[in-house]
Amino acid sequence: MPLAYSLATRPVTAEIRGHTLGYALDLPRSGLLVTGYLLATVGALLLSGDPVLRSLGAPAAAGAVVCVALWRLEFVSTWCAFAAVCSVILLVRTRPDPVPEP
Repeated sequence: MPLAYSLATRPVTAEIRGHTLGYALDLPRSGLLVTGYLLATVGALLLSGDPVLRSLGAPAAAGAVVCVALWRLEFVSTWCAFAAVCSVILLVRTRPDPVPEP
């Protein structure tokens, strides 16, 4: 909720920083919000009862760590790209098998 409210009521800027985009939003307690977001997204995968989802949690967690370590100012941009790749992997792994033609 705090992020949605801030996005709706405050200015958001983006600028090109090398090969990434840097976003700026005057967001109170941004570290706490990012931590909560990562716990909800990556933590849910790591704690899942489904082994496929758990196996996706480890690379997602590693990706978040790499994004923070290497691109601290561009975390949102790099994390979104990495999360999109994880989403495609999840889609492929959870798609039902096609029904063969009779």
